[in-house]
Amino acid sequence: MKGIRGISQLSTRLYAAQAARKVESAGAAEHAKFQPQEVQVTRLPSGLVIASLENYSPASKIGVFVKAGCRYETPENQGVTHLLRLASNLTTKGASSFKICRGVEAVGGPNTLSDTSFVISCVSLHDTVMEYLINVTTAPEFRPWEVSDLTPRVKRDRAQAAQSAQIGVIESLHEAAYKNALCNSLYCPQHMLHQFVQNNFTSSRMALVGLGVDHTVLTQVGEQFLNIRSGAGATGAAAQYRGGEIRLPGAGGLLHAAVVSQAAAAGSSEALAFSVLQHLLGAGLHVKRGSCASSKLVQGVAKATADPFDVSAFNSSYSDSGLFGVYTISQPAAAGDVIKAALAEVKAVADGAVTAADLTRAKAQLKGQFLMSLETSEGLLEAMGSQALSEGTYSSAEQVSKDIDKVSLTDVANAAKKFVTGKKSMASSGNLVSTPFVDEI
Repeated sequence: MKGIRGISQLSTRLYAAQAARKVESAGAAEHAKFQPQEVQVTRLPSGLVIASLENYSPASKIGVFVKAGCRYETPENQGVTHLLRLASNLTTKGASSFKICRGVEAVGGPNTLSDTSFVISCVSLHDTVMEYLINVTTAPEFRPWEVSDLTPRVKRDRAQAAQSAQIGVIESLHEAAYKNALCNSLYCPQHMLHQFVQNNFTSSRMALVGLGVDHTVLTQVGEQFLNIRSGAGATGAAAQYRGGEIRLPGAGGLLHAAVVSQAAAAGSSEALAFSVLQHLLGAGLHVKRGSCASSKLVQGVAKATADPFDVSAFNSSYSDSGLFGVYTISQPAAAGDVIKAALAEVKAVADGAVTAADLTRAKAQLKGQFLMSLETSEGLLEAMGSQALSEGTYSSAEQVSKDIDKVSLTDVANAAKKFVTGKKSMASSGNLVSTPFVDEI
């Protein structure tokens, strides 16, 4: 019957849950067969990185991660990664958009897409899964009439970004902070698709990541299907921090402002110190509709103003740089008091006004946030993919937790001092009448 066509091709993984239950009564020897493995990482001669974790999940997730973010764009192709994300389901040289849609559904989709990764859920490592991923990443066709149909979506994304004060501030903050690379906007109207894909979608810039799949099988798949274009692709200039200010005037409403200085690159021990510092000061709500009662920023700013406000520490790490500071939301008239009070709290930490109990609490919050991010298959696959792509390895949750525990009061104080003494960058949006300039704070 056509209604059950292809059922013989479905993996026995569909019955993994039932098998796991039977294992409980089958003795220790049988139980050992289903013990979760450690994350395995292999780099092929072509430069392609393979990372996998066999956890015997009833559904697998396969993803291709590509080192091709907006920092690799040039003035001639600004916005190309934004458009690539929107164009990922369009017709390729090997499959029409209709075939991709039906094929993904047939093997247990859906798929999720971001600017630099293509992920699909499936019940097995089926040929259709790899056909979809390979076509999208290595053989896009970009038919003019299909690409032109994306124009309304591009405009809508840019309009939504422009209407969001927070997105506007974060975009402006990076534009003010960096001279190149990380200053590129995520939302631009221009695009040169074919050339960008040819230059950046190469084996040495890709990571094939699988969750709920056997590493040997995934490695064979990578060797067979993703040994494609060679070459290092666009190298991308190292981010150069400069410091500066961008002000986005608006009428009424709330005043959004962020003040940062250069922090640490991702993967370094100093980056962990900044992460602990963020949670020590206050990283925002941990519980929906919470009060941030333990936040030093909230406590300090509350003493300076009676007006409603929201304040949290801002921390973002990249491969070669990072930003750390404070993000405030306040009534326009109170903006100056809120920003200065928040900065005073960071200075207090730099001067040693922090206890061992504060440090212990901050570490516990950071570890809790990190471990919770790995609770979903999406979060775990993202963590595996980003580490495999940037470092070629994977640090286990246990190792990361141990590294967090090594952060000392001195490390946190030094991180705060680096912010206090560093050259500042600032972005603000709203009624700016009472907002101080960056050289006034």
